[in-house]
Amino acid sequence: MGWSKTVKRIFTNGITYWTVAAALGLAMCGAFSIRAAEPDNGGLDVVKVRQNFYMIAGAGGNIGVQIGSDGVVLANSGSGAANTEVLAAIKKLTDLPIRYIIDADAGPDFVGGNLALAKSGLNVMNGRTGAEILAHESVLTKMSARDAKPSYPGDAWPTEAFLAKRHAFRMNDEGIEIWYEAAAHSGADSLIMFRKSDVVVTGDIMDATRFPVIDVANGGSIQGEIDALNKLIELTIAPIPLIYKDVGTYVIPGHGRLCEQMEVVDYRDMVVLVRDVVADLIKQGKTLDQIKAAHPAAPYETRYGREPGVANSFVEAIYKSLTAKK
Repeated sequence: MGWSKTVKRIFTNGITYWTVAAALGLAMCGAFSIRAAEPDNGGLDVVKVRQNFYMIAGAGGNIGVQIGSDGVVLANSGSGAANTEVLAAIKKLTDLPIRYIIDADAGPDFVGGNLALAKSGLNVMNGRTGAEILAHESVLTKMSARDAKPSYPGDAWPTEAFLAKRHAFRMNDEGIEIWYEAAAHSGADSLIMFRKSDVVVTGDIMDATRFPVIDVANGGSIQGEIDALNKLIELTIAPIPLIYKDVGTYVIPGHGRLCEQMEVVDYRDMVVLVRDVVADLIKQGKTLDQIKAAHPAAPYETRYGREPGVANSFVEAIYKSLTAKK
């Protein structure tokens, strides 16, 4: 199936906007994280984030679930391996149909469930079977490429693709903003902001379980990753001045537990610090092997680099990004 048959609407209109930088240092890390998993969810962890917003973990990448009178909006669809369990978990939350799937990331952990979850829903425009799949044009390009690995059938591709850096719409009486972050963990990353719920879904721009995977070969870069994390911090709000009443903005990372603003700040600072150490070693004329041997990510390896090779892969990606020909 080609582009002309798959893409229903291409959004090109730019929107002028103002952004306000959020306070950086005063969020209470994890102080009020909500864990509300039911005992029988097929191995999935269903976390109640807000009154009408949930996170489903354990189906590949984390899935955001917004529920309202218009139906269900999903942020990411998981890997596809647990589609039956994901649908059953959503059914426990509401009888309303899935209307939209928003892909924040082109990775298989985030788009693998597109086909089955979309087919189970209803189109928001005409009521026919099949939820809309919305993503930045870069996600469509990667999924529809002839040499895409893994390959995806046309019905799993985004049916709505936008070209602007920011795309916004309303569902369930809530403004939803999607911010395209070029050349971050890859060349196809977005942040999804649910304004009323005060929740941001990140894809693998932030992975709370490990160092970020900077896929230099597919458009990722260390500076783009830092820029995306700075944008994520900008979108979040700390619970000041009454820090005992709330947690501020919740962040659903690509993998791992629910996070708050200060945890994003810590993650960004970690990335910047390791980048700066690698950059300094490059200036000293060190080779990649010498830089790896210096263990520039050592202060963070017990938290983000427990799996063998993860820290070295992160350092190598930084090296390749910093030494790439402009």
